[in-house]
Amino acid sequence: MQTYDIVIVGGGPGGYTAASRAAALGQKTALIEAADLGGTCLNRGCIPSKTYLRHAEAYREVLHAGQFGIETGDVHFSYNSMVDRKNNVIKTLRQGVASLMKAGKIDVLRGRGTIHPDLTVSVDDAGKETVVQGKKIIAAMGSTPAVPPIKGIDQASYHTSDTIFEMDRMPERLTIIGAGYIGVEFASIYAAFGVKVTLVEMADRIIPLEDSDAGDELTKTLLDQNVTIVTNAAVEEIKDGTSTVINQGGSRSVLEADVLLISTGRRANLEALAELDLKQDGPYIQTNSMMQTSRPEIYAIGDLAGGWQLAHAASAEGTIAAEHASGETPNINMQLIPRCIYTYPEVASIGFSEAELQKEGRAYKTSKTPLRINGKSLTAGNTKGFMKLFSDEKYGEILGAVLVGPHVTEMIAEPEAFMQLEGTLEEWKAMVHPHPTLSESLHETAVSLLNKQ
Repeated sequence: MQTYDIVIVGGGPGGYTAASRAAALGQKTALIEAADLGGTCLNRGCIPSKTYLRHAEAYREVLHAGQFGIETGDVHFSYNSMVDRKNNVIKTLRQGVASLMKAGKIDVLRGRGTIHPDLTVSVDDAGKETVVQGKKIIAAMGSTPAVPPIKGIDQASYHTSDTIFEMDRMPERLTIIGAGYIGVEFASIYAAFGVKVTLVEMADRIIPLEDSDAGDELTKTLLDQNVTIVTNAAVEEIKDGTSTVINQGGSRSVLEADVLLISTGRRANLEALAELDLKQDGPYIQTNSMMQTSRPEIYAIGDLAGGWQLAHAASAEGTIAAEHASGETPNINMQLIPRCIYTYPEVASIGFSEAELQKEGRAYKTSKTPLRINGKSLTAGNTKGFMKLFSDEKYGEILGAVLVGPHVTEMIAEPEAFMQLEGTLEEWKAMVHPHPTLSESLHETAVSLLNKQ
């Protein structure tokens, strides 16, 4: 039986990042993965969805090229070409992760891992079992889509975010249950190609965990793309495979579709930990700031530990766990996790939302700058969105940011850097931004906020 310093179960962004960091710190490391390296993010989530979103963006740009004096004639879109390109992107990135593991001299074991109380891990590969021993173990098994117990769901024909990329054709009508991050991204994708999309949400607005102004802006844009948005709606039943019966304040109606997508959150994969009796916080494994569980030699990261179920959050937690398990003292602020939604327009947030500040009774100031007055936005013909900042009323410390517009998922790192360094509005004001750029609007918002102090 092979013995390792650190055994990591799960080869997603949290797991392979942890493996790479542990190996770099001189630890003998094994990584166990039941399917493809890269986990949900690379194979069934972030990467394929962003590939489709880029195709949607390109298609939208071609259709609206006339405003720039470009005559395109008839425009045709190939669904199969998009699928093929998505598969090639995934293949390339899988090879990259495999190369990273090889470069770190990390042993990659294929199969489903089960962690035992004696810190051994059995790996089942199609009935062939291997057992390894770890001095420390990092659990990184991720999550799977959560499907609510809707009446008729057992007989329904539906997709989740894990299976929708297996579709071999573009649907004409698509109903999406759940308007969080996943739901609105798929709505943005398929609406761009002319699919009749209906987005159903139980809350009173879409992306209910994000800033209400961001939700309002995204709602307007989705409506402009002919997406039907149904809020305050309880799903009562699925009939005839894909027909959705909803109830809005006592009024029942039926939504017809060719394809049904259920995007109502994700469930942590805890099966590999069943023998350990670890303490839990609700449906998640309880961890401390170093990602240690109630058994200190076992760590849990990513979707197992709750928090923001985002790939970059899992990677950061994997780094923390690997460093701590290697005897280091990691220094990553997990309170500053950027939250990105890759719709049209994009939405990016960090820190406190306005609702959270109000709930905590914090004394804060806020300022918002619309992109319709931004020179770069006007030249690009894309003025949807805004920059919004929150600051501490007394000291001017930046408490949060909400950005809506093109490429704001790239820009959110600027307010993150200021918040990481506990920067103030005065320091932001002193920073010169290039012209014309979208980032100027961030600077203008900070200056406007400073003037309110």
